[in-house]
Amino acid sequence: MIDHSTTLVLGPVYYLWDADRWRDFYFRIADEAPVDTVIIGETVCSKRLHITEPAFADVVDRLEAAGKSVRLSTLALITLDRESQYQRDLIRDGGHVIEANDLSALNLLKGRNHAVGPLVNVYNGPAARFLAKSGASTICLPPELPAVSVKAITTDCPELAFELFAFGRLPLAVSARCAHARAKGRIKDNCQFVCGEEPDGLTVKTMSNQPFLALNGVQTVSYTCQALLQTDADIKALGVSALRLSPQVCDMVEVAGIFLDLTKDKIDPDEAALRLRTAYPAVPLSNGFHHGHAGAEWVARSRNATMGGPQ
Repeated sequence: MIDHSTTLVLGPVYYLWDADRWRDFYFRIADEAPVDTVIIGETVCSKRLHITEPAFADVVDRLEAAGKSVRLSTLALITLDRESQYQRDLIRDGGHVIEANDLSALNLLKGRNHAVGPLVNVYNGPAARFLAKSGASTICLPPELPAVSVKAITTDCPELAFELFAFGRLPLAVSARCAHARAKGRIKDNCQFVCGEEPDGLTVKTMSNQPFLALNGVQTVSYTCQALLQTDADIKALGVSALRLSPQVCDMVEVAGIFLDLTKDKIDPDEAALRLRTAYPAVPLSNGFHHGHAGAEWVARSRNATMGGPQ
């Protein structure tokens, strides 16, 4: 039986940030954020790889010097030979635990200790057990799973460490085409990296002018920001050992501090929600999937909890 004490994990940056911003973000995470594990590496679009490559080694060194455990993320979708080669090189070079975010990586990782990211659909215990037999030691469960399913999976696989996607816009889909480029009048092959113009995602609205999704290059994310504000007792009852925080354009050191205070029972979920809305006021908070509701909903824990945020 693994130790289910709650830790904090910082997921990879899904968005296109310029090299200096990306580097400085992780340097500050290394120096100030109370997270135990940091996942880095391009997950969404291989065309972005060259932008962060010059600072990659320095970021890893800075994080590890600060005592953080570093994992390297694979791409979420392999469509080209060069992407397949990049993935093989990433896994072959070793030295760090790899987080698989696409099924194509699993065969290459078979027999090696690795993690499985939230973009791999692990919806039941048998799927988790299959991955464990192949060498997975940690799984970040898909954010659309309700709490009852999370509990069923962790109960079925007590030998695995499970993470809960606790903060960030929800990764919903990845496509071979780039809707973000198309929205800017370009095509994927000549996108000119227009996704970098929206470092927190490009809002998509319905025909009635209601925001409901956001584009991030070839990825679609939720408009709302998931915020699973659980007490430490709640987390342990689910069989989850870590909470994952997904970087957004806000003070992620403050966000990590809020979740740390919550897991240490220094604040209650209602206070945590108020502080999160101050730290990231750009979009509403949501937790609907976790409670078996529509994902964009905010299910208040008590009468004193306020609804979502800026609408």
